[in-house]
Amino acid sequence: LSAMSSTPVPVPKPLHPSPPRTEAAWQLDELLTDLGHTQSKLAAAGQGARMPTESLLDNMLDSLTKDLQELGITAAPTGVCAACRKPIAGKVLTALGKTWHPEHFTCARCGQELDKGPFFEQGGQAFCEEDYHQAFSPRCAYCAGPIREKVLTALEQTWHPEHFFCAHCGKVFGDEGFLERNGKPYCRQDFLAMFAPKCQGCERPVTDNYLSALQGVWHTECFVCTECLSGFTGGSFFELEGRPYCELHFHQRQGTICHGCGRPVTGRCITAAGRRYHPEHFTCTYCLGRLHKGTFRECGDKMYCQPCHDKLFV
Repeated sequence: LSAMSSTPVPVPKPLHPSPPRTEAAWQLDELLTDLGHTQSKLAAAGQGARMPTESLLDNMLDSLTKDLQELGITAAPTGVCAACRKPIAGKVLTALGKTWHPEHFTCARCGQELDKGPFFEQGGQAFCEEDYHQAFSPRCAYCAGPIREKVLTALEQTWHPEHFFCAHCGKVFGDEGFLERNGKPYCRQDFLAMFAPKCQGCERPVTDNYLSALQGVWHTECFVCTECLSGFTGGSFFELEGRPYCELHFHQRQGTICHGCGRPVTGRCITAAGRRYHPEHFTCTYCLGRLHKGTFRECGDKMYCQPCHDKLFV
């Protein structure tokens, strides 16, 4: 048996990159941002045409810097991008203790840009929400999907709370908890119905206060005579075809009841006319003298000695 345990696991909260900051005038900031986009486009074009994009971009930046200096504007880099290792001359994004070009701060798995929304950090890398949960969240033992919020821990596995239910009837467990069999959880009702031993008397599950007899288990109140349903107060019973009987009904079933007194014949027995008698009860119906086999007469289901029979019926 196992008891249900639910261990809450804190869900990582998404982080937010620090807002971009500008170091120059608004016009300069926009100009350098446009240049950054141009840099990305040229880099993409350079991959297809195999153009020396890096040297071209460096020349463009040098030329722009000189033009700005002639206008009396000094464009000092605001940091070095952690992704491309190039100076950041326009908008700068700060996250994970580093600086980035906004377009270079991306999910480590899918490459999605993360500059405009929340992200999750793991091992010094940034991930979008979907990739983070797919890669690092615990998995539900029932549906195998990532668990994004509340985590329930039971049977040495993790579950969505709504997916931890009885393996037979599908009912979610309440305060009564669950019972375990072969690694699967069951509600108490189904567990007892499926796995508890059954009473040989009523065929209901046996959970406590039972006795073992006739190669089975019984509720104490169910172990009674099969015929009269009386308990065995004397501490003993008789078995017939796998069922318990009191002495009287056992002998009735066996045909060993004395035809004279109506009680069981357990010792010496006389059989006559298909009936059994205690020796002392095998007597003449008229004179009550004891009869002996071969010296009696039967008339109307009654036994007579020879003299009484002749006197009464001859």
